[in-house]
Amino acid sequence: MWLRISAIVMRFFFLHRRSVARVMEIFFWPVMNLLVWGFVTSYLKELAVPKTVLFLIGAVILWDVLYRSQQGITLAITEEFWVKNIINIFISPISIGEFLAAICVVGLIKSVVTTIVLGFLAFFFYSFNLLSAGPGLVLFLGNLLLFGWAVGLFTMALIFRYGRAAEALIWGVPFLIQPISAVFYPVSVLPAWLQKIAYLLPSTYVFEGMRQVLATGVVDVSILGISFGLNLVYLFLGSLYFSWMLCKVREMGYLSRLHLE
Repeated sequence: MWLRISAIVMRFFFLHRRSVARVMEIFFWPVMNLLVWGFVTSYLKELAVPKTVLFLIGAVILWDVLYRSQQGITLAITEEFWVKNIINIFISPISIGEFLAAICVVGLIKSVVTTIVLGFLAFFFYSFNLLSAGPGLVLFLGNLLLFGWAVGLFTMALIFRYGRAAEALIWGVPFLIQPISAVFYPVSVLPAWLQKIAYLLPSTYVFEGMRQVLATGVVDVSILGISFGLNLVYLFLGSLYFSWMLCKVREMGYLSRLHLE
């Protein structure tokens, strides 16, 4: 099993090694987001806005982890549709579980590399030390990766079912979650009814915890534990939904249609 998973990981490595566009995509948008929000933060500091505006930089970096992990699943599989290779994957000895495991590993590598680059740039341009979160940083990143994978499974299931008409969900779903996750502001600013929905998302606890640790230096392990528990639920439901939708697609013959689109 691990040999097949590592083979898929190596396949993506060689694809990126031979494609400047793929490599640039890993860094371009995250760096642009950091620069824009970072300079906005610098401007707000000049206006004597409280130091809490620095939370924006941390939020930008952590949000990119969730976004990249979701994109790691959705774009990797969607690209197989684009190059008409999806049938080859399903008739190969590689199971769909092994393929998903491989692209999760690739997404993890991309997220770690991007986070390191953004952390250096944030320190160089804005004197923002991401490591000030301490060991809790690993827990923050881990929870966001898990939630990104769960969102990616839900998104990919819809694309399998509805084809290219649903491909806009690859980029749309994360930004549907972003306002409710209280990425750039505390949950308290949301309407009361929306706060209840926000606390159903694992990402909300991560961003609330990030602001707390930057303000006080203390990591609230309890809220990260809640986030992890919710992630397990969403990953389980996402896996079930993806498997169910994949079975339906095979039964209805949609897989060959998607291959030919």
